[in-house]
Amino acid sequence: MDRPKSTRIYDSRSRQVQARNNREAILDAARQRFLADGYASTTIASIAAAAVLSADTVHKAFGGKPGLVRAIYDRSLAGEGPVAAEERSNILQSAELDPRALVRGWGVLTSEVAPLVAPIHLLVRDAAIADPEMATLLRQSDAQRRQRMRHNARTLADRDLLRKGISLDQATDVLWTYSSPELYELLVVRCGWDPVRFGQFIGDSIASALVD
Repeated sequence: MDRPKSTRIYDSRSRQVQARNNREAILDAARQRFLADGYASTTIASIAAAAVLSADTVHKAFGGKPGLVRAIYDRSLAGEGPVAAEERSNILQSAELDPRALVRGWGVLTSEVAPLVAPIHLLVRDAAIADPEMATLLRQSDAQRRQRMRHNARTLADRDLLRKGISLDQATDVLWTYSSPELYELLVVRCGWDPVRFGQFIGDSIASALVD
């Protein structure tokens, strides 16, 4: 009687693994197609073909193009590796006592995350002109980023690491500016900087602007 139960557990785990693999394949294919063809011109059918899956599978997993873009954006924010970038930033904030080392560490994380997030943000920004759902996502992602930058600014303020005369709001504005996808667009996309140089610039600039 145990064998059928074991088989059911195995089958369930296999289905879960397959579902995760399908999800990653869909997101990889969707990112490729969106960035190559643009939001409006990309179809679910083209994404499904690139992922070697059915269009029905894509729809069931994400519900359509807006759901796909949201999922790609969220995955990009996590960065690379088993520990999400935001969690690594929190660990850095807890462990690093040197304010310049801390903000330069943020620059290193930027060099990893910005190449993943910024192209999708810029895609959303362009699509938002004509698509209400993308306009909503743009507002939400902007608000989410500002909230995170305020959290980072508060870390500096609470630990008395901000340069004298700089308020929490001013620090938030500086971090908000230097984390903007538009700055990535200017320096990396248009000027040809590599991500490592960009991350170093971000860390050094924040350090110069906010801490002694």
